[in-house]
Amino acid sequence: MAIDKKQVEEIVRAVGGKENIEAATHCVTRLRFALYDESKVDTESLDQNDLVKGQFSSQGQFQVVIGPGLVDKVYDEMIQITGGDRSSKDDVKAVAGKKQNPIQRAIKTLSDIFIPILPAIITAGLLLGINNILTGPGIFFDGKSLVDVYPAWKDLASIINTIASTAFTFLPALIGWAAVKRFGGSPLLGIVLGLILVHPDLLSAYGYADAVNNGTVPTWNLFGWEIEKIGYQGQVLPVLVSAYLLAKMEIFLNKRVHDSIKLLVVAPVTLLITGFLAFTIIGPVTFAIANAITSGLIYVYDSYAALGGLIYGGLYALLVITGMHHTFLAVDVQLIGSQGGTFLWPMLALSNIAQGSAALAMMLVLREKKMRGLAATSSVSAFLGVTEPAIFGVNIRYRYPFIFGMIGSAIGGVLLTMNNVQATSIGVGGVPGFLSIFPNKWGVFFIGMAIVLVVPFVLTVLFGRAKLRKEDRSASNQTVNDPKASTSQSASGVTSSTAKTVPNQRTRSAAQVGDEAVNTLEIMAPLTGQAVSLEQVPDPAFAEKQMGEGVAIEPSGNVVVAPFDAQVAHVIKSKHAVILEHASGLQVLIHVGINTVSLKGEGFNMHVEAGEHVKAGQKLLEFDRKVIEDAGYPLITPIIIPDGQDMVERVEVTTGDVTSNQNGVLKVHLKG
Repeated sequence: MAIDKKQVEEIVRAVGGKENIEAATHCVTRLRFALYDESKVDTESLDQNDLVKGQFSSQGQFQVVIGPGLVDKVYDEMIQITGGDRSSKDDVKAVAGKKQNPIQRAIKTLSDIFIPILPAIITAGLLLGINNILTGPGIFFDGKSLVDVYPAWKDLASIINTIASTAFTFLPALIGWAAVKRFGGSPLLGIVLGLILVHPDLLSAYGYADAVNNGTVPTWNLFGWEIEKIGYQGQVLPVLVSAYLLAKMEIFLNKRVHDSIKLLVVAPVTLLITGFLAFTIIGPVTFAIANAITSGLIYVYDSYAALGGLIYGGLYALLVITGMHHTFLAVDVQLIGSQGGTFLWPMLALSNIAQGSAALAMMLVLREKKMRGLAATSSVSAFLGVTEPAIFGVNIRYRYPFIFGMIGSAIGGVLLTMNNVQATSIGVGGVPGFLSIFPNKWGVFFIGMAIVLVVPFVLTVLFGRAKLRKEDRSASNQTVNDPKASTSQSASGVTSSTAKTVPNQRTRSAAQVGDEAVNTLEIMAPLTGQAVSLEQVPDPAFAEKQMGEGVAIEPSGNVVVAPFDAQVAHVIKSKHAVILEHASGLQVLIHVGINTVSLKGEGFNMHVEAGEHVKAGQKLLEFDRKVIEDAGYPLITPIIIPDGQDMVERVEVTTGDVTSNQNGVLKVHLKG
């Protein structure tokens, strides 16, 4: 398909002109810009551009969604227009990172460290929740726990507790692995460093307070220098600082030590020096700082509980938008490690539910069928602890549901803090969050849950319908009749128009294959796993269907097969995505993982080439789950019917458990 040069020029102008573009690249679906000044972006002009399917800013990059098959042509045309240099994804990412202020960079660093270890921590939290149910007194029996009444369950609870507490017991090893990897060192040395800090020969940090009171703190005597022989279980700062030092020292030595003796010098020297400094300087200093931070939080919590609940409970959703919520993972872990529980996590769980409730209420307000469906599915996701689809897809777009969600969350936060509701661990947010709460506080937590379900829902419906009635009255009072008007006002006040249609690349009839008329095309699952709605994809370009309708699969395997007989229209250089074309001309994008373009093909093995004809069930590509997961990228795989294919009438989506090439996940109804 030929690209209209004027439309590409309009994109360049809309992002502030070529003088505002510091670096630009593209992936399979979107242009990615590092801009000097994002305030110069003309979002309205981009919305009116037929090439643009969507736009958003993320982590210092301004992204313009074009869609597969077109974005590379738009990028080539843009480079010719601007005369700029071609940039890689890493170039743009590096430039975008420099534009972040120190706080933003610190937040991103913490995010990069803690997100990869979240699965282990969340799993531990859920298992501890099961242990709480078994051992918590007063849940099933008055004043007694389940294991007290049925002693046969006691050892089972003990085994569950051992499995669950391991991630927290050896938390420094997990943090050491993720931190050293983030800072550019060897992850294996990070694991060893973390294990050094919790070696069983050391006094456990959990017993330090009692040992101080009893005067029994063990010490090392280094030529008269007394050093406390304590471990750092449940501590975050000591291993973070030590990991940074280790990584930088390893990089320094690797550049200067000859290859022939690196194995004998680099790792031993790095670990010895870092370990020594960790016990003598870094550990004691950061341990004191961490305890001071914890004491400060506890003081605010004890002295001004209602105020703390009001602020944190009300503003947590704002932290999600800025990304600052990741910093509180470290605080939660620190509180659990040093105090045995965190009062922050319960408010997070209620904030998830509040935003989900506000999004669900928009089903009763919105008129557009597509947005009502997005409101419903994204609310379910929020109730289960993932709020990004609800916040970015619905609530922020219409503003008032987001605000009412924060109001409900603030009220719930005050209730929780005034009643000393704490979590024993970090688990899944949303409704399942009660599993992390101390069982004796479940009653208060459920009352808070009722508040954040009812308040945002009722306020959103009442305000939204009042706004709708006001707009209807305003429309009925207008006397100007313009037959050329092509837009209509939605309940939100946002202008919506008929979906943009871009001519298909093929000239043959969209509904004709040879001499046989094709009314529908059933697309089988290209992977084995769990098929879910696009709204659950943690990327706004997919979740908001900016590129088109489709479905996503949480894969249980690692093989992608052709979902129908097709021609391979395009193979992405980084091997994480492929576009197939049916004989009718319909194109389908299969995109393995989110942001996996950054892996540059690592972990992917493509078995087909562009132009090749494939049969249904034929292997297209394989991927290494561990490589993708270790890099911190989600494996969820969108299957998209790109917008702009004029043969498509509508698309039906089927979700649930699927087996590759045995279950249909999409049914595409063709025109004609």
